[in-house]
Amino acid sequence: MIQESITPKAFRTLQLGSSWLPEHSGGLERYYHDLLQNLPAQQVSCRGLVVGSREIEKTTNGQVRAFSRPEKSLLHRWFKARMAMKKVLKEFQPELVCIHFALYGISATDLLSKQAMVVHFHGPWTQESAIEKNQKKSDIKFHIEKKIYQKADRIIVLSRAFKEILCQYYHINEHKISVAPAAIHTENFILPYNQKAAREKLGWPLDRPIIFAVRRISRRMGLDNMIKTLALLRKRFPDILLMVAGKGQIMGELKQMAKDLNVEDNIQFMGFVSENDLVTAYRAADFSIVPSIALEGFGLITLESLATGTPVLVTPVGGLPETIRPFHSDWVTKNSEPESIAEAITDIFLGRISTPSFEQCQTYAKNFDWQIIAPKIADIYRETIS
Repeated sequence: MIQESITPKAFRTLQLGSSWLPEHSGGLERYYHDLLQNLPAQQVSCRGLVVGSREIEKTTNGQVRAFSRPEKSLLHRWFKARMAMKKVLKEFQPELVCIHFALYGISATDLLSKQAMVVHFHGPWTQESAIEKNQKKSDIKFHIEKKIYQKADRIIVLSRAFKEILCQYYHINEHKISVAPAAIHTENFILPYNQKAAREKLGWPLDRPIIFAVRRISRRMGLDNMIKTLALLRKRFPDILLMVAGKGQIMGELKQMAKDLNVEDNIQFMGFVSENDLVTAYRAADFSIVPSIALEGFGLITLESLATGTPVLVTPVGGLPETIRPFHSDWVTKNSEPESIAEAITDIFLGRISTPSFEQCQTYAKNFDWQIIAPKIADIYRETIS
């Protein structure tokens, strides 16, 4: 439930999202959910609109409402988003409208006459479609996105890498882009047990080196490269085990690849993992890995892993190195190719790369706690409407 303790000095925002956690789980949904929970403490009052069920309104005291079911047609969702925004604009009278998902925002930006508009840029939706081999959809999305970004008074991005994409790909003036990194509630990732106990809790083997990856099973996430990496590593480290949490459309393709490369015994696809088990899985691993090949704006899972005390190896893609290099530069691979990832993992296992301690990981993660990041976002909002 979202708690508001608002004073007369507070200002009002309408936050248009995509879906609501836990009805749909993803980086955008996690960010949006946590942002709305943390803004009231910064004297920012919020009303949220998403797709989902009627339960959302009940569990949030009416502060977040679903304007449509997610399975409805796009035209239906557009119409309902427009009607819902029109109603909130009239009744709540926000000074600022914040768009987290361009697809729904495009239906109603013409309604904004007095309100300033901030766009939270969670990623290049257009380029993601192109990577997934859907060029027609990619072209349509580009025009939707560009129109929203051009109309925005301010755009908030998670990393300098995403700022560059907005400037170079969408031709947005850099002066209206602000960088505010992603955040987590670090206290939610502190566990009262060690790695051995975490493995016992999950039924994981105690005598194998385990790497953990949390990924949507799609092409840009780099899991095909990880399977190839396992094939390179298994001769030297025959017991290596990659545990993968997540669902997606290319699961069957990846399983077949693992079979073809004879690494079926070195990888386990866990499917959907609950929030509680996810935290335990981070703690149970020797380290986590984010092997993205494209469009990784920040990588919230890097913070989640570090907050449990477990280090994380990342590829030099998007905003990932911006997060990890200041902490431990050796834990960024040279590139996203299997050979480079295999080299880094070998160096970690053999001690040629030092492993940050449990305490060091948790201490660094605290730099990205919502108590630190929420005030920065609130300040950007205030600058936008002033």
